Amino acid sequence: MKYAVISSFLGKTKDRFHEYNQALNLEEKFKTASEIADMAGLEVVYPYEVNDAAEVVRLMAKYKLGISAVNVNVKAEPEFRNGGLTSPVKEIRAKAVRFIKEAKDFAVAVGADKVTCCPLGDGYEFSFQTDYSENWQYLLETFGEAAAYRPEITLYIEYKPSETRGTCFLSNASKTVLLIKQIGLPGLGVTLDFGHSMYGGNNPAEELALLHDSGTPYYIHINDNDAKWDWDYFAGSKHIVEYAEFLYYLRKYGYNDYLTSDTSPTRWDIKGMFEANNRLTAKLLKTLEKMEKNGFEKVLAAGDYMKTWKFIEENLFNL
Repeated sequence: MKYAVISSFLGKTKDRFHEYNQALNLEEKFKTASEIADMAGLEVVYPYEVNDAAEVVRLMAKYKLGISAVNVNVKAEPEFRNGGLTSPVKEIRAKAVRFIKEAKDFAVAVGADKVTCCPLGDGYEFSFQTDYSENWQYLLETFGEAAAYRPEITLYIEYKPSETRGTCFLSNASKTVLLIKQIGLPGLGVTLDFGHSMYGGNNPAEELALLHDSGTPYYIHINDNDAKWDWDYFAGSKHIVEYAEFLYYLRKYGYNDYLTSDTSPTRWDIKGMFEANNRLTAKLLKTLEKMEKNGFEKVLAAGDYMKTWKFIEENLFNL
């Protein structure tokens, strides 16, 4: 497994009330990432943060970083305010699909193998506000058309319970897998964001198992929160046992792609926060490997949870 970071979090960020950290240009973000221990790549945001493939290739070579994914933004345009991929206006849906296709072209140009898309503007707030079946058909149509274009570049759909809409149409792993199965085309996968799963009332390890057992490709975002909102805290800061279980199953299933930090530094040191993500994750992975050598799978298979918990105390917590 390799570590990456969403490039947007390396510069200025803001919430409803405050701005945090200094604005950086693209090269400054690459340079910052290269100075973070064990960082191997960036997830770059198209089209607002990157749109010049030649410049990105130059920066990749200069700072010895890969591109974990091209993150295509289909929510920021004014037309997408009430939904881009599910807009009732065909021309607006077509524009959202065009953004995804262009992001795939960009991925090819920079040598990336995936595009990730989180359709945050596609959802609703109130009862009797929307036709659920009609909007599901729009998702089938738009993601189907996007998947058919350059299928060698896998399009990973990132689900989220809410934001910017009160309820997003794709709010959990199960609905996203169902959509992909109904589309029935290759080149579609799921971006599993640990924090989105937690605050959606789900178990990230269980959702990972669902993706694995359904044969759906997956790509991982790491972070944490209080299970009430998507705070994008650093990994393990709130749910370290759940995060360890999540990493256990990633190891078990042979995941060998990027673990990309979708983590917002806000009040904390940028490099320090992403180093914490990488450092803790690496330590947990080494500990899990040692636990497996000490017979953890046999303990789990026995089904006596008090013995399982004692093993965790002694081997995960070193108590």
